[in-house]
Formats: sequence, structure tokens, C-alpha cells
Amino acid sequence: MSLLPQEIIAKKRDGAPLAPDEIAQFIAGFADGSVSPAQAAAFAMAIFFRDMTLPERVALTAAMRDSGTILDWSHLNGPVADKHSTGGVGDNVSLMLAPILAACGVYVPMISGRGLGHTGGTLDKFDSIPGYSTAPDKALFRQTVKAAGCAIIGQTDDLAPADRMLYAIRDVTATVENVSLITASILSKKLAAGLHALILDVKTGSGAFMPTLEKSRGLAESLVSVANGAGLRTGALITDMNEPLASAAGNALEMRNAVEFLIGTHRDPRLKAVTTELCASVLQMTEIAASPEAAYTKIDEALESGAALQRFALMVAELGGPYDFVENVDRYLLPAPVIRDIRSETEGVISAIDTKGVGMAVVALGGGRIRPTDKIDHRVGFDNLLGLGETLVPDMPFARIHARDEASADEGERRLRAAYLLGGTAPSHPLIADRILPEPR
Repeated sequence: MSLLPQEIIAKKRDGAPLAPDEIAQFIAGFADGSVSPAQAAAFAMAIFFRDMTLPERVALTAAMRDSGTILDWSHLNGPVADKHSTGGVGDNVSLMLAPILAACGVYVPMISGRGLGHTGGTLDKFDSIPGYSTAPDKALFRQTVKAAGCAIIGQTDDLAPADRMLYAIRDVTATVENVSLITASILSKKLAAGLHALILDVKTGSGAFMPTLEKSRGLAESLVSVANGAGLRTGALITDMNEPLASAAGNALEMRNAVEFLIGTHRDPRLKAVTTELCASVLQMTEIAASPEAAYTKIDEALESGAALQRFALMVAELGGPYDFVENVDRYLLPAPVIRDIRSETEGVISAIDTKGVGMAVVALGGGRIRPTDKIDHRVGFDNLLGLGETLVPDMPFARIHARDEASADEGERRLRAAYLLGGTAPSHPLIADRILPEPR
């Protein structure tokens, strides 16, 4: 006998585990309108306080996946994979990872998001390219994935619609910060994308949503357990966000940084290490590479041969961007009106960085959002950012600011200075704090 929506809510409210068919019934009802937004809000609040078991998390994720279209890539001659990051500052890994994997024989239909709060969004970076469509129709999306091997776009309306509807309710009912709900939200979209493998980049540190390693590990373990329980081969790396990952933070600036990375003129060491490890994990999970060493060789070949750069350029052109974007980045990524160095006033070692503060400085410049509807200026941000352990002397530049006017440049500089702490030494944070990978087949 099926339960009424209010009976399902009461069962979870009272701490009893829900059966998979009860969760499926509730989410299907929410998607078709027979469950009201008020009931969905009560359901989310009951989960927030009572949480969910692993089988419940798997059932919730699968139910949200099944609320819309599930993509089918069976016509492609190769494995299909994706990556998800929990968000950070200067985290433009997706821009290089997708074309590197494509050059190695993995198809990457990447469903990405926009920035909110202090973290940058992958789609906002691509919006800095004139003409690039982050919302193509299905035919163009499929054509681009087949032709270029990768396509980075936004969530379509028919992909896990229950997740989008439930997230809007969680956002205004203070039920966002729950690992069960976060897990289902992230994974329902990835499961609907029809993947064979998924790698997760779970951030930890001063610029992460999960600032402690314990909380980051808890989220990573939940994501990996639920995804594998739902049939998607998934692994996770917990990576450091105690300083910006790239030496640039800001949409067009991170896009330029990515193009320079793919061309080979500039590769930030920490960014290269994280990108390489994430790519290597995917190559092993999809059995393109039999060992880490074999994976590293393939990644190096994709970069040094120019194959990854070619895939990136083709993806941009297929999705409406300029066909000569990588050759003429300066023509297409317009400079900000005010560009100036930020110089050290004292001597010392960069001993700590409030990475969230750096992200909020980008937001203050106009390069990020506080509300989803905010317009952003793609030109603004910082580059030439120095990292932890660098020794500064008076008048030495440690960043360069890009701003739309002098007033916002002054505010952005004030915020960046407040985010940097000088001392005698810098602590050592492992770049990859942990790995949670599935067992070899």
C-alpha cells in the first residue's frame, strides 16, 4: 500500500528509514505536481534533521535522475566520463581536463554550473568567449561531443528536473547544507548524463565549502558510495584549496590561463598536478590506461602534441565561438579598463591566504554573484597571484588587478591585501589530501 506524501514526510520526521519505492513515489509526485512545494520543503527539512542511510541516499539520487531524460551515448565508440568539483577559487581545471581526456579517447559531455558566492563557475568562464553557447539544443550538444570529444554546457531543462526544483526550495528554506541532499543533487545530474565513469574533486581548506578535511572526506565518501551504489563507477580526490589553484581568479583571466596551459606557454604547477591526477584517475577507471604511469604518458602526449588544444579549439567553434579563438585570444578576451600591480608594503613570507576572501574580492570587482540573477563582468579579477611560501620584499608585486574603474580597483585591492598574511614561514598543505577510488575491476 502506497503512503500519502504527508505520511512519507512524517515517517522521515520520526526517524524511520524510507523504502526506495516511497522515495521514488514522493520525488515523482513532486516532479508531476501532485506533491506540493510546501510538502517538498517539509521533506527536505525532515532529511536535514534526520539524515538518510546509504540505501536512502542511493534511492533519492536515482529518483531525481529518473525525473527527466537520461542521455544515451551508445552510438559513440569509446567510454564516456565527466568530472565534478565542489568549487573553489582559480579552479579552471575543467577547461583543460575535458579536452585532455578527449585527446586520450574519452568522450566528455560535461554538464557544468555557474558561480555563486565566492566560487567561480565554469559556464561563466565560457561566457567570456564571444558566441559560445552554454545552452545548445540536444542535437548540437551531441554533435559537438562526437566531433570534438567534449562539450561543456549548462544543465538542460529535461535533465534531472526534480533536482532543480528541489534545490530552489532548499535555497530558501535553509536546507542546503546536508550531505544527503548535496549528494543526491550533485549525482542525479551526473547519472542522468549517461556516464561510464565520474571523478570528483572535493575541495578542502580556506576556499572550500567544506573547510575541514573531516567534512570534505565525509562528503567525498558519501558521493563515491552513492554513485557506485547507483551503478556509476566513481572516484574522488580531496584537493587543497588553502590558496587559489591557478595564478588567476576571474572569468576571462582564468580562460586565458587555460589557453596558455593548453598551448604550453604557462602552466601553474599546482594546477597541472591536480589536472593530471584527475585525468589519470578517469583514464584508469575507463581502462584507457592500465596504470598511473601509462595514464601520465597519455596525458603528456595529449598536451605536448597539441591534440588537447585542438580538441578545445574545435569544441569552442562547434558551440558557436570563434574558429580562431586560441590563436587570437587577445582579440576576443577584452581587457578591463584598469589594470595595475598590487605591491607588497612590507617584507615577509606569504604564510596564509584567506582563499574565500580572494574569491569575494573577485565578486566585489563585479566578477561573481551574490544572487543567481546578478550580472557579471567577465573582464575583472586578478592574475599573477603569488602563493603560499613566496617571499615578498617592499614594492614587490604579488598580484595584478583587473577592474572596471578606479573605485572598484581600490576596493578589490583592499580586499586582496586583507586576504594575504605575511609571516616567517608558511604551513605545508598536501595538494592531494586523500584519494577515494573504486576497486580495480
